[in-house]
Amino acid sequence: MQPQKKLINSVDSCVDEALCGIVRASGGLSLLDGHRVVVRSDLETLRGKVALISGGGSGHEPAHGGYIGRGMLSAAVAGGVFASPPPASILAAILCLHNAGASGVLLIVKNYTGDRLNFGLAAEQARNHGVAVDMVIVAEDCAFDQPSKAGRRGLCGTVFIHKLAGALAEEGCSLDQIVSKVTEVLKGIGTLGVSLSPCSVPGCLPSFDLPPGDMELGLGIHGEPGIKRSKVACADEVVNTMIDHMTNPSSQSHLPLKKGDSVVVCVNNLGALSCLEMAVVTRAAVICLEGRGMVVARVMSGSFMTSLEMAGVSLTVMRANQEVLRLFDAETGAPAWPHLSGVCVTGRKYTLDPPAMGTQPQDDTHSEGPLSPVMSKALEMVCSTLLEHREELNSLDRASGDGDCGNTHAQAAKAVQEWLQSHMVPGCPGQLLSVLAGLVQEKMGGSSGALYSLFLTAAAGHVTEGQSNAAAWANAMHAGTQAMRRYGGADPGDRTMLDALCPAVDELMKLTTAPPGGEMAVLQAAVEKAELGAESTRDLTARAGRASYIAAERVTLPDPGAVAIAAIFKAVLASLRGQK
Repeated sequence: MQPQKKLINSVDSCVDEALCGIVRASGGLSLLDGHRVVVRSDLETLRGKVALISGGGSGHEPAHGGYIGRGMLSAAVAGGVFASPPPASILAAILCLHNAGASGVLLIVKNYTGDRLNFGLAAEQARNHGVAVDMVIVAEDCAFDQPSKAGRRGLCGTVFIHKLAGALAEEGCSLDQIVSKVTEVLKGIGTLGVSLSPCSVPGCLPSFDLPPGDMELGLGIHGEPGIKRSKVACADEVVNTMIDHMTNPSSQSHLPLKKGDSVVVCVNNLGALSCLEMAVVTRAAVICLEGRGMVVARVMSGSFMTSLEMAGVSLTVMRANQEVLRLFDAETGAPAWPHLSGVCVTGRKYTLDPPAMGTQPQDDTHSEGPLSPVMSKALEMVCSTLLEHREELNSLDRASGDGDCGNTHAQAAKAVQEWLQSHMVPGCPGQLLSVLAGLVQEKMGGSSGALYSLFLTAAAGHVTEGQSNAAAWANAMHAGTQAMRRYGGADPGDRTMLDALCPAVDELMKLTTAPPGGEMAVLQAAVEKAELGAESTRDLTARAGRASYIAAERVTLPDPGAVAIAAIFKAVLASLRGQK
């Protein structure tokens, strides 16, 4: 097995280069020369106030450098990846802040043996230099029912302590006052993590093996495995399991919560979950806590204390009275702290009534006419054809898109079939086209749904019950095609559905001058032009759509949208021939 690929320059330099990147991206941060220490650039503003230092191993970004700024940390000390920083660098950070005029220095340390030892040694050395220094140990992990002698681990709840202690320091509280207040708050903080994958330190193999389809509950932030392994479940179930475990009173490390408690929730991305997944988990966390009678006062969702590229999430819950919320909401200049609303989440109306849109054409009741049976049969034939071509279109789309062209056309076909079962086809062709436009817009989705809906909407105004001869249909098809080109931005030759549609519609325009009885021959020719146009896309270079982002030599099959258009024309022709 090979080490996981990383986008770095070298294993040895990645921590220093990452710190440089963090500092160069923020005008409020500076590096302490010769040390892996990031400090506030405005050190002069610390005079007479308590300064705050945190830190630990790298690999948890944005922790801890991202939380440096007015109202949060004054400095952060970084070690190697998942390695505690050396005492000399911690001492250098303490003395730097002391020399800037800080009235005292508070060390905020996660409960890991290396961090406790190295920060503790630096604190003792600083005291020998005459510095007023104290240390708060964060140990809020809820994983273990019976923690070992080492105690509970420090996890993402540490970020809450950064914020509350920073707000108190900014207000001018003394070192003893800050320690007393945050120590009390710590009793009401709990964190639990779950992951779908391990992580790997640069240059090393993954920290543990996790088979596909399994998840790990209760893991730490240094790649260590958790307390329980199970099959991956849905987000709601996973979140419910996590909060059950966190609040289980039989566990020595549980977070005591009762109905009516006001809480702050942090949904923390451990590194590799998508923003979409994070939003789903956030919703689940809020609903789960509210369902247990909690008042969710604030929610943080994002990457706050990561574990490299671990695909997982941790939940941190903090009991919060009005004083805690006041400190939590206090302004800060730290670049990684999110801009949150001060409005209570629970009880806030978060939906708006939509504007009155009137009924959609597909919901209206229409009267039948002489053309209704003909158009109904044609629609049925088109729908069954698209459903038959579903896998073929998906296969073609996998070569140049996201592989769902057949699925989206099938969705539209099923929507039309369902509509046909409960509605009469209107006698007015324009009304039918408007109905179809509404159905594909609503059910088909994506760019295909928009293009078809544009086509049908633009065409609808050109055919009425009193104007529905072959020439009117030709003009309608032409108007629809022009709308597609105008709004979609593509032209014939760009390797899109237009390469089948445009030559077919050009042929249909001959209906405006065709002699009586010559309509079927024109339609036959239009079908042939559509099929030739679809096949020609095999040799075209894509200049529009998703295929345009793919190297031309990899796109060697016909465009699926053009193939679908040809199939639709052929189905209409077959339907009309069957009714002769």
